[in-house]
Amino acid sequence: MPRTPALPPDSLIPGSPKRRTALKAGGTLLLSVVAPALLPSSASAAQIMAVRVWPADEYTRVTLENDGDLKASHFMVPDPPRLVVDIEGLALNETLKSLVAKVESNDPYIKQVRVGQNRPNVVRLVFDLKEEVKPQVFNLAPVAGYRHRLIFDLYPTRPVDSLAAMIAKENWSATPAPAAPATPAPPVQPGEPTVGQAGPDAIAKLEADAARAGPTPAAPQPTTPQPPAASKPAPGPKVARMVTIALDPGHGGEDPGATGATGTHEKDIVLEIAKRLKAKLEALPNTRVMLTRDADFFVPLGKRVEKARNVQADLFVSIHADAFVQPTARGSSVFVLSEKGASSTAARWLADDQNKADLIGGVNLGSHDKQLASVLFDLSTTAQINDSMKLGKAVLSEIGGINRLHKGAVEQAGFAVLKAPDIPSILVETAFISNPEEEAKLKDSGYKDQLADAITKGIKRYFAYNPPLAKSRMT
Repeated sequence: MPRTPALPPDSLIPGSPKRRTALKAGGTLLLSVVAPALLPSSASAAQIMAVRVWPADEYTRVTLENDGDLKASHFMVPDPPRLVVDIEGLALNETLKSLVAKVESNDPYIKQVRVGQNRPNVVRLVFDLKEEVKPQVFNLAPVAGYRHRLIFDLYPTRPVDSLAAMIAKENWSATPAPAAPATPAPPVQPGEPTVGQAGPDAIAKLEADAARAGPTPAAPQPTTPQPPAASKPAPGPKVARMVTIALDPGHGGEDPGATGATGTHEKDIVLEIAKRLKAKLEALPNTRVMLTRDADFFVPLGKRVEKARNVQADLFVSIHADAFVQPTARGSSVFVLSEKGASSTAARWLADDQNKADLIGGVNLGSHDKQLASVLFDLSTTAQINDSMKLGKAVLSEIGGINRLHKGAVEQAGFAVLKAPDIPSILVETAFISNPEEEAKLKDSGYKDQLADAITKGIKRYFAYNPPLAKSRMT
């Protein structure tokens, strides 16, 4: 429980009579400092190794990476809203002082931050806020190259509504674009189950239904008298069924994903591919797209699934860039969920690696909804997996036209991010970022555009045989 002292002995709280000497940072940020005699001994105090700030509409995260397990307490101060954090066993150093310059003016929740040695062996942070927040303060153990991390997650008091946010950001037009002419399907890769010849484009059919709005033209009148027909109300315009697709750029924020030989981060590559794919999908009639993240911040695996379900997505496509211990591994892959174990050792290894995202990105286990994760796992049905296989085959067939396939068939494994019980879900490994040649491809704008085109065509092929049904989702 956060402790709330009646009279916080802090020179950093505005109006305090005990304000110490302050340094002005950036013209507006104040940094309190004290005489060296009051500072704790470096031998007994932890040191801050790095500070990072990850602003996003959903929440802002502040990370203090350090060489020890820090003990922190916090409390809120209203009017104006501030978050005050006291960290014990910590020495004030230049790295920690640099936090004040990490907060940018466009941060949705933090106005500025002030850092000071509150008393011997205790450092105080004061976050001046733009609005009231619900803070989560927690520690993360060392993992994947990170040392100990102290995390501050600042959430809005009213959580961001995924559906409202998608509608507010979308740029699709109510006027459908002309349907593209059907193109022959590319040859099926060896070992891949056949998809069949292309059928009618379901998305184009939705467009045609909308275009046929209004009453049907009257037929020619017969020459012989006929009995009067019963009057019928004139048919109204047909409403087009919107198709909603959730795109999930993997990793983000504290979790960079795999890193190529030249320093390329998976999280950056897949976000760019997802944005290109979003634009191409929204160019289709009656189609809108939700990104689980649209900037560089971390989203827990369960939250990605939850966001897709909140917008009642018809499809869920998670985008990644493979990595393996040997740089010779190459090729694109598509995965779906498995209830009975992985389809190969490599698939199991990859799923285990991807499922570590919550450990690397950092999830507050005290607030993590383990019950939701269990329910999603239990509700993952055979029907969902079957539909996911159909989608996966269609997408894999299209990707095979632009890049070598790692395997000629859709693979299965226990990916946590694919466990939406009522949404066909696939995970696309676009290429091996650990392979120098494929890393160069992933950095090429033309190749990223080809990938987005291929996935778009695969989704259209899927809808040709599996038209979206009426919304009747579980909540």
